[in-house]
Amino acid sequence: MPRAGDDPGEEPWRRRAGRAADRAVRLARELGDPALLAFALNGAFMQSFERCGLAPRRADVGAELTSLSVTHGLPGHEVLGRLVRMQALAALGDTAGAGAEAEAVDGLARRHERPLAGVFTAWYRAMRVCETDGWGRAEPLYREVLGVTAQCGMPGLAHGAPALVALVPVLRGDGLPGPGAFDGIDPGPYEPWITPLVLAGEGRAVEARRALAAAPRPPHDLLQEALWCVLARAAGAVGERRVLRRAREELARARGESAGAGSGLISFGPVARHLRAADAALAEGADETEGAERTDPGEGARRA
Repeated sequence: MPRAGDDPGEEPWRRRAGRAADRAVRLARELGDPALLAFALNGAFMQSFERCGLAPRRADVGAELTSLSVTHGLPGHEVLGRLVRMQALAALGDTAGAGAEAEAVDGLARRHERPLAGVFTAWYRAMRVCETDGWGRAEPLYREVLGVTAQCGMPGLAHGAPALVALVPVLRGDGLPGPGAFDGIDPGPYEPWITPLVLAGEGRAVEARRALAAAPRPPHDLLQEALWCVLARAAGAVGERRVLRRAREELARARGESAGAGSGLISFGPVARHLRAADAALAEGADETEGAERTDPGEGARRA
């Protein structure tokens, strides 16, 4: 996996996968098989993460999958389509639309005995309360949903989830985590991106810069915007301009979205706010560099 500070350019295998998913959807439409088309649309969803800012595409895929499933009586695919749309609309700030999809998912889950679907809507509701009423109101809801998630038999969701939640009040604010803020919290799969931020919060700037240099690019998934924000916050705090510029470039594509809300799990607030902070850190770093050049102690010796 490329490092966060690298620019890998376009990845040929990812382009091929995207083209294959699009072709599968076209073929399924031509064959007129609703179940096959539903599977193909799921594949198109899975290939809609090649860059940040693609929530509108996922909203469209979720809408088509939902409509197809309602028309042809495919409740399992309808649950998926509505969850996809719930997440995408949350990223786009459409609280009413996302909430309607969550209500529909809960109804389907009750009628068709799909209790795990309710875990995702519970996460969404905790996130929505955080967006509308603040962290103080959302914190007890997050504690409750973390407890449910730990027992739901989805280790891929549960592992590292407490660390994601612990990031919420930090990234929705403007500072760094205080010393010890993540003590006893297993970062799980998010460790490479959380560690630089924790080190920066502890004042260990040199170690934070090393960790940033080693951090991989965030995965192409529902949390990529959120993890780029984590990297940007840490990089801005310790002057790691290469990673900060890269994070800003990636996040600029999602300027109109809420960072992380597309996961339906957590939100760090508007991406636009994180971009403004990155711009301020880059400008401050440039001013410091210019000042250092103007006061270069070797300048007098060179002139002499």
